[in-house]
Amino acid sequence: MEKLIAYIHSLMNFSEESWEILSPALITMEFEKDQYLLQAGKVCNSLFYISKGYCRAFYDKDGQEINTSFFFENSIATNINSFAKEEKSEFSIQACENLTVVQFDKKKLREASQLDPAIEMLGRNCLQRIAAKQENDTAIYKLMTAKERYEYLEKYSPDILQRVSLTQLSSYLGVARETLSRIRSRRVL
Repeated sequence: MEKLIAYIHSLMNFSEESWEILSPALITMEFEKDQYLLQAGKVCNSLFYISKGYCRAFYDKDGQEINTSFFFENSIATNINSFAKEEKSEFSIQACENLTVVQFDKKKLREASQLDPAIEMLGRNCLQRIAAKQENDTAIYKLMTAKERYEYLEKYSPDILQRVSLTQLSSYLGVARETLSRIRSRRVL
């Protein structure tokens, strides 16, 4: 929980009293590699703070998995639209390594936010950060070539290049695995 507390403090000032009110809404959970945090077609009722490991968001298109995002340590994974609107998720979130998360239960989080405005502000700050990440992921995909996306990841998200399989990375970049291999080999020279 120490990492989560540091994460919260990076978003805002948060008192010990607010932490005491928030704590009942938090559950530490373990997921094994390939287990789902969220399955497509289900409503997302949680925010998942990633304490250890990483997971991916993906959807199935004609039998092929399309990766849309990766969530590493010290970030929050969720489906923001499903969480906010209580609609079924169009994508799944799956552990890519053994994963430790702190789950924010939506119902208990709402109850805690009614008791303390700082918790409501924390929820808003978390959702804003998640929305900003999603917007950034979308902009990268729409505005850059595959080579530019790869260079962007080298500079700003080297964890992705070091930890994500080539198959998943090529899907995320929107290129065939062979194309990714060519991009990588040209970058090494």
